[in-house]
Amino acid sequence: MLLLLVLAGSGALYAQKLPLPPRAKDAISGSTFKNSIESLSLEERERSIYQQIMNGNIPTFLRNLVPISFSKTLNHSIYDITYFVIPDYLAVGSDADYFIIPTTPILAQKIANAIGFTLPTKKMVDQIWSNASVKLPPSPIPPSPKMTTVPVMWEHNTRLKVQREKALKQAPLGALVAGHKKDIIISNKIHSNSAKPVVIYGWHYQNGTPIQPVYAGHSDTYADYSHGIRLVQNSVLIHNKVSLITTLLQDVDKSTLFSDEGVIGKPLYTLD
Repeated sequence: MLLLLVLAGSGALYAQKLPLPPRAKDAISGSTFKNSIESLSLEERERSIYQQIMNGNIPTFLRNLVPISFSKTLNHSIYDITYFVIPDYLAVGSDADYFIIPTTPILAQKIANAIGFTLPTKKMVDQIWSNASVKLPPSPIPPSPKMTTVPVMWEHNTRLKVQREKALKQAPLGALVAGHKKDIIISNKIHSNSAKPVVIYGWHYQNGTPIQPVYAGHSDTYADYSHGIRLVQNSVLIHNKVSLITTLLQDVDKSTLFSDEGVIGKPLYTLD
């Protein structure tokens, strides 16, 4: 899906929005949603997450995308690039009561495909962190077998909301926030062998150093409390012309605009 990026006559960008339905008046809150999925299997939980997201049960502050702009010289030509990201990690619920919900990369890719979005690369995660108005410090929970469970995911969500509330005077909800989750990323490591991994990266300290280097040691059915889904609009502006990030990632030269791995030949997780 090629989303149209609307340009003003001067070349300035109009706001891009997440293409999901309005949140229904009777949509459940994040805490109610947490209670509803706590005893579900992973498969049932992810079906429920998908339904809530696609029905538009997301906070208002996630709907307006944030532009990330930069310039890069390739083959003696200067490229001016702008791409658009959701301002925080994907969540279910309202502005007052939301749940930043970890998912497997399979569900993340399914949602991205459905709305013409993609997931970020490592390079893009670093750019997003650098551009963030609010850089939240990581808040790790000690590792345990329970770190993949909904109660621990909710505990982390509660910690993040406390951190975010302290920064509201600095930047209101809807400002670009980063540092508080590991990203599920697009990488050549997704398809580097017969295993089907999730590739994660990020969780930056305040000095910009990530806790998590690029890692592909978990299967694509794995999700723990530290993972977040940062959706990126696949349509990107280069010199005010629309291209697709996933197409550019497969180009020998232009892949370096978004990837420090070079070409990413298959820039997505495979859906069964």
